[in-house]
Amino acid sequence: MPYVNIRITREGATPEQKAELIGGVTELLQRVLAKNPATTVVTIDEVDVENWGIGGLPVREYRRAQADRDPS
Repeated sequence: MPYVNIRITREGATPEQKAELIGGVTELLQRVLAKNPATTVVTIDEVDVENWGIGGLPVREYRRAQADRDPS
C-alpha cells in the first residue's frame, strides 16, 4: 500500500489542482510500479510560507534572490 505525502506552500492551490495531483500521483504509481490505485494513499500538507525555507533562506527571500539573478 503506497503512501505519498506532498508538501506545498500554502499559496492558494485550488481543490481542482489538489485533485489533479492526487490523481496524477496515483496513476504514476500504477503505471510505473503496478500499484493498486484502490490502496494508494496520497495526502497533501500545506505549509505556511513563513515555515518554509530553501538554501538557508525563508522561501520569500529565496525567491527574491532568484528573481534578482534572473535577467528575464
